[in-house]
Amino acid sequence: MDTFTLPARLPWPGPGPRPRILVCFCCQGGEAMGYWQAGFDVTGVDCKPQPRFPFCFVQGDAIAYAREHGHEYAAVAGGPPCQGYSLTHRIHGNDHPRLIDQFRRVVAGLGKPYVIENVEEARAELRDPVLLCGAMAGFGLHTYRHRLFETNWPLTVPDHPGHGDPMVKMGRPLQPGDWYHAVGNFSGVPYVRADMGVPWMNRDGIRECIPPVYARHIGTQLLTHLAATAAAAA
Repeated sequence: MDTFTLPARLPWPGPGPRPRILVCFCCQGGEAMGYWQAGFDVTGVDCKPQPRFPFCFVQGDAIAYAREHGHEYAAVAGGPPCQGYSLTHRIHGNDHPRLIDQFRRVVAGLGKPYVIENVEEARAELRDPVLLCGAMAGFGLHTYRHRLFETNWPLTVPDHPGHGDPMVKMGRPLQPGDWYHAVGNFSGVPYVRADMGVPWMNRDGIRECIPPVYARHIGTQLLTHLAATAAAAA
């Protein structure tokens, strides 16, 4: 893996140390990077080795780790594997676990703010989710990459614009400004890395990742929520 420099993150006004967030099913760390940029200290957990994950990492069962250690963190986030909800995998008869409900029971039982992410096909499994899209104002992406987010605290999202920009067909070289769909054996990995802000990831990680800018948007609001909750309790 090529070395890279961590991007700037928002200053922490304190008092005390930065809040810690546990990111379950962390993969190569797109979601984790966004929370780090927002101002959290991050720990990721995944059942597979993740040598590209850029922060503190624990290998193990994500749900079991959240159950045992989630109380040590200010908040818990995670996107259970989406393959069990994906239309493509259902068409091909692939058998994958559906873990959203199990993960929710654990994180809700912690009494902490949580974030649960998944694909649009999982909408029926999520409670009042909001949608984030790469075309939304302030995100600056050249991919739509819809993702749903369930929270147990108030989360606002930008208006969802129309999809007026066509995506380059799979396999064609990407040129500056092109919109893309990073799935399968997609081309233009360096372009997509730069556009999504994930220079440490390989193709496999990019295919699965939550764009960091999504989690940064969520994380800045989550920090505000945590501060307001602490002030109200003081």
